[in-house]
Amino acid sequence: MRQIALALVAAAITSTPLLATDELSTGGLIFAHHPSLEVISQELAISATGISARYRVRNTSDRAVSVLATFPMPEIVIEGVDDAPALPTDDPVNLLAVAVEVNGKPISPAVEQRVIAAGLDRTQLLRSLGVPLAPHLSSTREVVDRLPGDKVEELRGIGLVDAEPHASAAGMQNSFAPRWALQTTFFWQQTFAANGETAIELRYKPSVGRSDRTLLGSANQAKESWYEEYDDKYCFGHELLAAIERARKAAGSSPGAPFAEQRLDYAHKTWITGLGSPMKEFRLTVDKGSPDNLVSFCGEDQRKASETQIEVKKTNYTPDGSLSILFLSKLPQQ
Repeated sequence: MRQIALALVAAAITSTPLLATDELSTGGLIFAHHPSLEVISQELAISATGISARYRVRNTSDRAVSVLATFPMPEIVIEGVDDAPALPTDDPVNLLAVAVEVNGKPISPAVEQRVIAAGLDRTQLLRSLGVPLAPHLSSTREVVDRLPGDKVEELRGIGLVDAEPHASAAGMQNSFAPRWALQTTFFWQQTFAANGETAIELRYKPSVGRSDRTLLGSANQAKESWYEEYDDKYCFGHELLAAIERARKAAGSSPGAPFAEQRLDYAHKTWITGLGSPMKEFRLTVDKGSPDNLVSFCGEDQRKASETQIEVKKTNYTPDGSLSILFLSKLPQQ
């Protein structure tokens, strides 16, 4: 996605400025394998503001089964000054505002966070120095800047921080910024009653890549380097392209149509990892938010469920790969 965003920025540099951020791929629950567990159904609802995954899981054995359930959040990697992961909250632990319910009752999963730099786990070192683990937050950088010089050099020597020059009243000076990866996983031990069904719902806010203006609808777009990758990723159809062109002509806009972009990646290989497959029933609902907005994603059997929702239903379904969704939000007329 970074390559696409950079291509869009480069394409727009001589015309309309285009600000872009990159999305992080998220997914669903992962269960430790057990042969007695099978997915009866899953309902997956996705919008640019929220994801909900509802599972119905059956235990086919005559005794209760307990397995580990996990939700790995996307790894947050800060390798340079330009890295700015798209995260929906400033919470240093619950990065995606995760909530879980089992049989309609909320539960409080445990959480594990690990800091990795140069392939080594440095979590305890940062904790011993009182440094927060979230590398993308300004509060973490402020703590790093207050560390004694010898401690900063120690962290710099093992790849945890790096110097960044900045202008000050005294001239150019160095401050030290985090340069590590943060891995965060929510987990709990889930018990499935004997010969019964258990309903589990996972809700969170997704990581959404954004561009303040799309270049779709621009002249000769099919010849641009970014267009083929976009088309492969989001599977543009004739109706979508026609709607984009109508909007562009109505607004008289250039270089593209009057839409902002929001991009979302869902790793649906993790939907039922560890449970028996295929799932008997599956329903995906993608909500574009407003009737004036547009949405595009790959997949067969798409049908319009409402003025804002596209629905896909499957039976005996085993997901694989990833689902990439492009939301085009109509810009106000100027």
